Amino acid sequence: MIEWIPFLLFLCVCAALMLGYPVAFTLAGVSLWFAGIGIISGHFNPQDLLYISERLFGVYSKNTLVAVPLFIFMGVMLERTKLAEELLENMAQACGRLPAGLGISVVLVGTLLAASTGIVGATVVTMGLMSLPTMLKQGYCPKLATGTICATGTLGQIIPPSIALVLLGDILSNAYQQAQLQQGIFNAAPVSVGDLFMGAVVPGFILVLLYLIYLLATGVFKGATAPRVECESKAKSQLWLSILPPVMLIVLVLGSIISGLATPTEAAAVGALAATLLALAKKQLSLGILKGVMQTTTKITCMVFTILLGASIFSLVFIGYGGKELIEQFFATLPGGVFSAMLIVMVVIFLLGFILDFIEITFVVVPLVGPALLMMGVDPIWLGIMIALNLQTSFLTPPFGFALFYLRGVAPKSVKTSDIYRGVAPFIGIQVLLMTILALKPELVTWLPDAISAAR
Repeated sequence: MIEWIPFLLFLCVCAALMLGYPVAFTLAGVSLWFAGIGIISGHFNPQDLLYISERLFGVYSKNTLVAVPLFIFMGVMLERTKLAEELLENMAQACGRLPAGLGISVVLVGTLLAASTGIVGATVVTMGLMSLPTMLKQGYCPKLATGTICATGTLGQIIPPSIALVLLGDILSNAYQQAQLQQGIFNAAPVSVGDLFMGAVVPGFILVLLYLIYLLATGVFKGATAPRVECESKAKSQLWLSILPPVMLIVLVLGSIISGLATPTEAAAVGALAATLLALAKKQLSLGILKGVMQTTTKITCMVFTILLGASIFSLVFIGYGGKELIEQFFATLPGGVFSAMLIVMVVIFLLGFILDFIEITFVVVPLVGPALLMMGVDPIWLGIMIALNLQTSFLTPPFGFALFYLRGVAPKSVKTSDIYRGVAPFIGIQVLLMTILALKPELVTWLPDAISAAR
């Protein structure tokens, strides 16, 4: 019975979260409660709790995590400018003559916005406020309009620079080093956030391309659901003027990381400064806006790091009860080896995506299953991309997908919730198709990081 305590701890945490208790304090509180009972009953070593301060100091002192508030600042600053709104208007005019041209422009603008902000909720809400009324006014089917916006908004989960990839990179680096140490390898190179960024480029491009193909096919064969929009002659010149700033920002941030000129933290600092200068150039920057951006950044950053604190305590107690060894034994005895282990982990993460945000899943689940999977020979970069895509799919899936709730909050009352649910179904199918392709062809993820590493 004692060996099942780690799973009982995990189930109690999930139950408490479903009751609506705060994530960070639930993780820490339930874990300490279990540790206290274990100390009284003699099943938990109280010395393990002494490592909490050392563990937290090691986590919070990492330079990689400094990139988190900087990327959040960049995203929030861009959200307060009218850059995306102007870009959407001009892109819609330029693509208007294409079948489903307005939908295509939403995907393209959403891709740039996702790459600029890396925050899923902000992208869904922003695109919903800007593009949904226009799409409905132009005669788009509510299912197609809402599905396109939800799917596009979740691109921030996989397209770099993504906050999810920054956090995953740090956790997977620790898991990879643990797995290598257990195998007697002491000089293994850590997995960097830049490696995950590079690994996400090709899958992200393929996903956007599949979205565009689907919309184009819908416009050709079901033109009534996605009517064309007339294009003004001045759209092309305005398009280039509006598209240049976000493209330059992406090149500046992502290009400096991939080329090795800057670390993710340094690139995030440059991106935050560039976003501020861009807002200043557009005359959108004031002391009030700057104060609001800094307050929002502080709130989100505090949430992330407080959850990290709770997750670290949970992980320490879970491991203290022998949970790490239990997971390794479970995976080792599974029929089917790596395939069965990956399938179970993906299903569990997918289901947890209904009740937990990517931050909690990254901090709680990945440290537990990551070392076991990596010891079985799974590539850490491929694993990180698969987890990010899996969570992105979970955020789209009814009835609990976070992206659906975000859009429901800003959609007009005339749009039914059932329209949103049915609208995302084709895009869920596309993402499952991409995950299947990556499972069969892992080199689509690992090729670019390997090529760039070899060229350096």
